[in-house]
Amino acid sequence: MADFAVYVAIRVVVCVVQALSWPLALQSATRLAWLAYRVNRRHRLVAADNVRHAFPDLDAQAVDRLVQASYLHLATMVVETIRLPRVLHGANFENYVHHANPTDREQLLLWGNCGRPLLALTGHFGNWELLSYLTGLFGLRGGIVARRLDNPFLDRFLSRFRSKTGQTLLDKSADYSRILDMLAHGGSLGMVGDQDAGPRGLFVSFFGRPASTFKSIALLSLEYGAPIIVVGVARIGHPMQYRHYLEDVILPEEYAGHVDATRAITQRYTAALERMVRRHPEQYFWLHRRWKHKPPVRKAKRAA
Repeated sequence: MADFAVYVAIRVVVCVVQALSWPLALQSATRLAWLAYRVNRRHRLVAADNVRHAFPDLDAQAVDRLVQASYLHLATMVVETIRLPRVLHGANFENYVHHANPTDREQLLLWGNCGRPLLALTGHFGNWELLSYLTGLFGLRGGIVARRLDNPFLDRFLSRFRSKTGQTLLDKSADYSRILDMLAHGGSLGMVGDQDAGPRGLFVSFFGRPASTFKSIALLSLEYGAPIIVVGVARIGHPMQYRHYLEDVILPEEYAGHVDATRAITQRYTAALERMVRRHPEQYFWLHRRWKHKPPVRKAKRAA
């Protein structure tokens, strides 16, 4: 009953946001960001700590401004995502999404139809929900790897949205065999690659600090010969004006014989994500404890 009550409340909010004009919808995002910044103290402190480490040259006021801007971005992203199905469609998406490089769309279609498995990788940057929606409008079909929500009503609601442009939703734990089967048959997978992977993750540099990162992405790329394309969309104007980045294309065959190919590939795509974040730092999810876990202390150091 509690899950259903939350679902109903969110559906009411969705209906209200969809009924508002763009100016009023964006104004509501501004008020929501203001409220969240002041009420959500725990995540505000996490974000400030992350920003201080990522940009050590910023003073306290600049750090606070960037944290406030990230709250505003997240609130605006929520509003835009709610309105997305009624605004963006196959005939008009070029009015809202502009490629950083004019040839990027052709490159995406080329890799998406190259006949070999493909991994499309992004992070919690820009509007990652719009990115998966947009991929379907480009004419590319595949699977989206994500974690199911604990609330089953909200999970079904979000799943309908995410699959609206033809994508197949895959749970990263429960559907692992389907993920492998899709790659084995030359399919494409979209995934987010910037979550903290826990104490057993592969530690690579992200903003100059070791960050625990899932090694499974590089391992899948090497095992199935799947190129990794690092992509993202960043807001450049209102309403819903975005720039699409094809930041890097990583070919696993380039790492044949590499002494530690898994680490090299993981570091490379992490560096590509960092480059995008540095261009639009206010559009990254700094509230996440990306550096939660530290590299394990070596046995020799412990003995000393």
